[in-house]
Amino acid sequence: MVPPPPRKPRPNFGNIFGRIVLVLLLIVVVAAAAWGLGALNRRDASPQGPPPFLVPIQEVEPGAAAPNAAAPNTAGVAGANPLNEWATRVASKTDIPLRALHAYAAADLTMQREAPACRISWATLAGIGRVESRHGTINNTRLQDNGIPSRPIVGIPLDGRPGVRAIRDTDGGRLDGDTTWDRAVGPMQFIPGTWNRWAKRAAGDGLPADPQNIDDAALTAARYLCGGGARDLGTGQGWWAAVLAYNNSVEYGQNVFSGADAYARASIAQ
Repeated sequence: MVPPPPRKPRPNFGNIFGRIVLVLLLIVVVAAAAWGLGALNRRDASPQGPPPFLVPIQEVEPGAAAPNAAAPNTAGVAGANPLNEWATRVASKTDIPLRALHAYAAADLTMQREAPACRISWATLAGIGRVESRHGTINNTRLQDNGIPSRPIVGIPLDGRPGVRAIRDTDGGRLDGDTTWDRAVGPMQFIPGTWNRWAKRAAGDGLPADPQNIDDAALTAARYLCGGGARDLGTGQGWWAAVLAYNNSVEYGQNVFSGADAYARASIAQ
């Protein structure tokens, strides 16, 4: 009996399809890897900004010490406006916007004339501004040339929720827009009642002081911290008494201390 001729094997379309899919996947993976490597190279080749200014937190015991202080050093600075020259140099070393730094330094110089025994420094004001509103840049705001944020900075209602002091409205909503509860306002986060007691216009132009204006807010903060000349912020006891009066929290004081100390050190670094 003659055996039948061998059958030709049928093509396995399932295997062929699987191989095609595998090849396509390999092509996609290789292309993606090449694109990612190219993107990485492009990113590495692009100019990078300066690293962020780091503020190491110092767990200083209340009253133990005051942070470093460095007065705005405009001696020997060339140019028509030495304070601007100083502020521009220090701003380049820190994360403080130039407009805010100018306000802190101007308040420092004003208090040197009006209450020299207080010894408040621009660095302490900057330490507070950093914690309260990131120097007027919180929530994507920015300080405009006139010192006013691009939109008003207003805190949460002080309604007695957990961790929040309850303060009923004291200004009819004039400063904070809230007729039920008070809210902290402006770059230095003043409660309306405190603002109304200590507010002072920095420009001396006869207009009312504005808590949203960084110049007015910084000068008012300095006056409040000095307590009418009753405190010496050059001492540990005086500095902590002032800052805890601003916000009665040790953690808050340590954050302000750390920022103030880091800013002062950076300003005198070569």
